Amino acid sequence: MPQTTRSLAAAGIAGLLLATMAVVPAVAAPGSPHTRPAVPDRTSRAEARRVDSVPTPKLDWYACYGYAECATVALPLDYDEPEGATTEVALLRVKARDQQARIGSLFLNPGGPGGSGTDIALAAPSFLGDDLLDRFDIVGVDPRGVAASTNVRCFPSVKEQTRAYAGLNVAFPWSKAEEKAYLKSAKAVGQACSTTGRPLTSAMSTAEVARDMDVLRRAVGDQKLSYLGFSYGTALGQYYANMFPDRVRAVAVDGVLNPAAWVGQGKARDQLQESRLRSADAAYRALREILVRCAKAGPQACPLAAAGDPLASYELVAKRLRQKPVVIDDPDAGSFTVSYADFVGASLSALYSPYGAESIVDSTARLLTITDPQSASPARLAEARAALGRIAAQAGEQRRFDFPYDNGLETMSVDCTDAYHPKKLADWPALSAQEDKRAPYFGRPWSWITALCARDAWTVRDADAWTGPFDRRTAAPVLVVGNYWDPATSYQGAVTSAQLLPNSRLLSSDSWGHTAYGTSACVTGAIDAYLLRGALPAEGAVCVGDVQPFVETPEPAERAASDKSALAAAGLPARGAPKRLPPVVAPLPLVGALTVR
Repeated sequence: MPQTTRSLAAAGIAGLLLATMAVVPAVAAPGSPHTRPAVPDRTSRAEARRVDSVPTPKLDWYACYGYAECATVALPLDYDEPEGATTEVALLRVKARDQQARIGSLFLNPGGPGGSGTDIALAAPSFLGDDLLDRFDIVGVDPRGVAASTNVRCFPSVKEQTRAYAGLNVAFPWSKAEEKAYLKSAKAVGQACSTTGRPLTSAMSTAEVARDMDVLRRAVGDQKLSYLGFSYGTALGQYYANMFPDRVRAVAVDGVLNPAAWVGQGKARDQLQESRLRSADAAYRALREILVRCAKAGPQACPLAAAGDPLASYELVAKRLRQKPVVIDDPDAGSFTVSYADFVGASLSALYSPYGAESIVDSTARLLTITDPQSASPARLAEARAALGRIAAQAGEQRRFDFPYDNGLETMSVDCTDAYHPKKLADWPALSAQEDKRAPYFGRPWSWITALCARDAWTVRDADAWTGPFDRRTAAPVLVVGNYWDPATSYQGAVTSAQLLPNSRLLSSDSWGHTAYGTSACVTGAIDAYLLRGALPAEGAVCVGDVQPFVETPEPAERAASDKSALAAAGLPARGAPKRLPPVVAPLPLVGALTVR
């Protein structure tokens, strides 16, 4: 699809936005000077002293994974003690294809927190534009505590970790028994990370990673930072922009978390993080819009519409599962149970994909049949059971906690030390129920995932965490990309982040799935042009996603693999090879969610 941008008015989106989301009144247009001078802010003396006192590391690159180079470097555990204890940080780069025309290094982060920067850098040739791959060394850094860097480890053994995690093996707790078990496990994890996990858990805040990135920027020979961050990686990009505003060459953030809402300031400190970020609201808006469009498309394009109002059908399935989980006996998958939490978790997982509408309406239609078996023929009932059996088998594979030690959940150290969370873990059932009233279905899952961060469970803090301000004027503009139908990082997060940053430009996109790069040729082209030349899209520009629900689209593009062995085996894609979607890591991933692929 050729790159196309259109004004908000021409697209007819203004009315849609007013009808479906609360838009914050524009106190100043993104990129406008506000009332501050047009000169960039400077890195504070305290931050400059922390990072500049660290000698520039010499990176001893070695060949790895067939087409990349790897290195590790020891960086200060505490930047206030640059000659004290260190932690090892891993890097991977894919060198620019045209070294003569090389601009510098482009740092990538896939989100999480806890996503692997080295994974996304190795995958970059599969999804980044060819011009970027020609002109930049692509660099990925595994944040401290994560992946190939020195790992955070909150338990002395897999056995103790598995026992502590027992209550977390649900998409979210629904019954009182599940809530009790979840609270017990959240407390165990929080306490373990506040004791056994130290000292690394007290030095894993986003600010520490931003400091690492500034030292590594020097190490790769760049005077200023070029950066592309997705999902939680947008928080890291904004932290860097505010901590080191005069060291920015280009920072693009896609799928945006408002960092002030992430942290929680003033009275908001005692709120659930979800109450501030409103991810559940975003997910519900996207789900509702899919079901409304299903009705408009009709049974030929959306079979769920044949059963009546798709919104009513979805709620009927949810109501039946809330009353009683369904047990399905399938010859291939065996006997398995689908609960209300499984259904909602599967819907949320599907919304992360631009192609998720089909999964949502298909699973709803099948469960509508299975929960009322008298209404369907034996053949139709068997087909529905078999289809859900395949999904259940995939979810079962994901639910095992086994060798080797997996610290994925323990990388929540980032959020638990970055942000303020409610004081009492015991308050989570009531607080999450309130969120569910405001944002049906998704208020609970987005609330419960931060339970282990309750201040009476997770007590360790990072004394050098950054809590703002987040309104610094950067030396170069920051490109902020927001997707109307993102189910995890609300479009409103992009709007408010752009309003906070005086020297920024907001690019909106009527796109589906989590983040927009690769799902919209318009967005992809705009980000590439910005990173290459500093060219900004027109103020107020709106892109349109290449994939829209129930509209015939080209062959679905899969997300690029993030498994290094698979990437190495596939080899370096040739210039002009078909592109995939970025391997974005969902913020605060659901534990044990029934996943629709």
